[in-house]
Amino acid sequence: MTDQEYTFEEKIMGLIDQLNAYIEQYHGGSVELDHIEGRTVYVRLGGACEDCPLSNATLQGWVAGTLRQFFNDVQVIQAD
Repeated sequence: MTDQEYTFEEKIMGLIDQLNAYIEQYHGGSVELDHIEGRTVYVRLGGACEDCPLSNATLQGWVAGTLRQFFNDVQVIQAD
């Protein structure tokens, strides 16, 4: 498959899976895709990230920052 054969949702899921692997291995936390509405991506932080005071930095810095490198118009929000 070429890059153009993947849907937006599949690309987002792949990026979040890669981020999750890093966060799990090095920080004991997790990030998972909750759902996507248009160009808004809702994620859940878990593990060590759940009650961490730096979870917003992880959400906006790592997760949103990484997704915006590939899709500059996405918004990333923590799901309730």
